[in-house]
Amino acid sequence: MTFRLKLLLGFSVMILPALFIGAEAIRTNALERAALEELGQHMARTTTYAELEGAIFNESATVWRFLTGMDPTARQEFRLNSDVVNYWQQRWRAELRPEEMGLADTMQTIQGQISALAAQVFALYDSGKRVEAYGLAQRELRDRLVPVLTAVNRDVYRQVRESSVRGAYSRLADILAAQRRAQLAILALALVAGLVTSWAISQGLARPISELSRAMGVAGSGDLAYRVNVRSSDEIGDLARSFAQMTERLTQSRAELVGLNSELAAKVALLERTQAKLVQSERLASVGEMSAAVAHGIRNPLASLRAAAQLAQRHSESGPSRDYLTSIIDEVDRLDRRVSHLLSFSRPAPFHPLRESVNRLVEELVVTVGELLRERGVELRLEMPPVPPVRVDPMQVEQALLEIVSNAMDAMPDGGRLRISTRSELGADGPGSVVIEIADTGGGIPEHLLPSVCDPFFTTRPEGTGLGLAVAKRFVEQNGGRLEIESTPGTGTVVRIRLPATKDDPQNVDSAPTTSGAAAG
Repeated sequence: MTFRLKLLLGFSVMILPALFIGAEAIRTNALERAALEELGQHMARTTTYAELEGAIFNESATVWRFLTGMDPTARQEFRLNSDVVNYWQQRWRAELRPEEMGLADTMQTIQGQISALAAQVFALYDSGKRVEAYGLAQRELRDRLVPVLTAVNRDVYRQVRESSVRGAYSRLADILAAQRRAQLAILALALVAGLVTSWAISQGLARPISELSRAMGVAGSGDLAYRVNVRSSDEIGDLARSFAQMTERLTQSRAELVGLNSELAAKVALLERTQAKLVQSERLASVGEMSAAVAHGIRNPLASLRAAAQLAQRHSESGPSRDYLTSIIDEVDRLDRRVSHLLSFSRPAPFHPLRESVNRLVEELVVTVGELLRERGVELRLEMPPVPPVRVDPMQVEQALLEIVSNAMDAMPDGGRLRISTRSELGADGPGSVVIEIADTGGGIPEHLLPSVCDPFFTTRPEGTGLGLAVAKRFVEQNGGRLEIESTPGTGTVVRIRLPATKDDPQNVDSAPTTSGAAAG
């Protein structure tokens, strides 16, 4: 017998047990399916009887509701229940086997007696003999018919258990026992045949080839230190020795490659850190220079404007004039804080978290930008249902909102629609988050530019500074949130600010929703 025939014989011995076991499994599966289908038919009969039982008890309850006067429509409901009882009784009778028809006759007799008794009770009640009607119902319905119905129910369910469930389980047990015996026989035969065939093949060329194959598998998994133990002096022995030399050379090459990779990875990591620090340093240096120029060029005029407004306020006798001057002072202070936030981009920004309502922050923002929106022909819509409070620095969040709204207005030079909405989202294992969404109808942002819009100094407008969204992203992240941007060219842009809701009182929400629209004037 050739080596090829020996291998074919070995493979055949391995395949045959699987085929036998598969055939036995298919046969057993068919038997189990038949047993389960029979069980399902029995359970269907049980379900039908449960409906019949419920309908009959409903008839009894209807009689008592009529006698107590609690339900004036009880008599009409009794007629409807009788129709339901007849329907389920006919259906149950159609599902029963011939030897079970006696149960159906008993149930029909009880139902007929209940109907006849109900007619007598209704007649006595209509004739004014309510006490007699109530006594008749107690004697015949409660004390005689209901116990009989209960006993029949127990007998029906007992027969169902004995004839269906126990029978099905017994049949399944027999099927499983037969399957277990067949599988054990197949496994025993396969074991004997496999041992005999393996011994026959191992006496030939299979043993050295098996050793060499095992060595190749180990080496393929990465263990090059494994050595082939083949002592034959034929071609298989030469192949084994060549394989051993190859694994030794691969071991040496791997050691050299690992060293080079480690050295290269360390240098690349160092280069990336150095480059990131250099880029950040250049950006912060540029921001610092620009911030200093802004502070020098804006803060001094703002201080002069504030001092003049304060002086005019002291000498003003008119109430409206003093209110206008107070508004000017407040706006000057707001602008001064904005300059401070711009300066803080180049150095660590102070963080003063407070328990805040995002709806209130949005309303304050609308007061600031409302006039500018009307001047630019932008229609504003607010959708602010009650949301949980957040713990944030209100100045930083308000500044981030202002930067985003300013970008939205710049994207709509010819007017458009601006929607600002808030909502809460439940978390998987926490209080969730509060989302502020700002959507405009501008020209949108090309997809290839979206990853760069929050980088410092990145701008598509000649007059832009490229710091608006960078400042907004930094402030949002410093408050534990996340800034998300979606845009469709030609349709508009949606910016979402996700802030974590407070953990101490997640049920505390704003008192009333705000939904409003403002058309451009």
